[in-house]
Amino acid sequence: MPKSMTGYGRAAKVFDTREITVEIKAVNHRFFEFTARTPRQYTFMEERLKKLCSEKINRGKTEAFVTVTDTGDPSGTVEPNREIIGRYVAALREAGESFNIPDDLALSHLLRIPDAFTVKKAEEDEEELWAQVSETASEALDGFLAMRAAEGEKLKSDIISKLDEISSDVAEVERRSPETVAAYRERLYKKISEVLEDKNADEQRILTEAAIFADKIAVDEETVRLKSHICQCRGLLEEDGPIGKRLDFLIQEFNREVNTMGSKCNDIAVTKLVLNMKAAVEKIREQLQNIE
Repeated sequence: MPKSMTGYGRAAKVFDTREITVEIKAVNHRFFEFTARTPRQYTFMEERLKKLCSEKINRGKTEAFVTVTDTGDPSGTVEPNREIIGRYVAALREAGESFNIPDDLALSHLLRIPDAFTVKKAEEDEEELWAQVSETASEALDGFLAMRAAEGEKLKSDIISKLDEISSDVAEVERRSPETVAAYRERLYKKISEVLEDKNADEQRILTEAAIFADKIAVDEETVRLKSHICQCRGLLEEDGPIGKRLDFLIQEFNREVNTMGSKCNDIAVTKLVLNMKAAVEKIREQLQNIE
């Protein structure tokens, strides 16, 4: 089954001392490209997140957003930066003496001094944190993949409807082809005869030449190959796993056969059918840009 390259998944879980939220989203891209946005102190998780996602995602520009909120009792220590505080206090008192300003320094003023205190958090267990993040990310990934599968099913239905249109047009081309070739041969024979009627030309040779030129507008080979491509495309749409690149190649073959058919056709009705097929092929090409 085809999967869309566009998807979104979100999960939030509460653990003993943390609340973790993970969002995963992706848009179309030729290859798998991954970026992660995590709290600055948790950047060690980015490569692990990439590996986790790459096991389930083959193509698409993918982003993961991780939020970690501590919900337990705060742990760690707060220590004064004695050197910084001392310099600020000395500078303030020197300014007060120089400009005859009363000294009204209070302890609360220290809170206004940048970097006056250092907060040292207790060292976290990285493996425990990763276990919690990966559990949450896996749940978000499940939602993400479910959305991709649902979108892929819609794309598949649309592509199949276009394949049905092309199949119908090919069948009509095949039905009209013998009539078209015969009519072209007859017209060509008459024109050649008119040109050579006063030169006693060999009638059998005229018929042969007319037949050779008429065969050049036959589209039997193109219709046979096009039907084969349609069959292959239907088969790929039933496969599991990534199929986008193979479908990209196959649709190029569709386009080649339809264009060749268009260059050969010498009938207004067939030309209209070819234009319909071109439009359907282009629509399939657009849809394939979304398939993994």
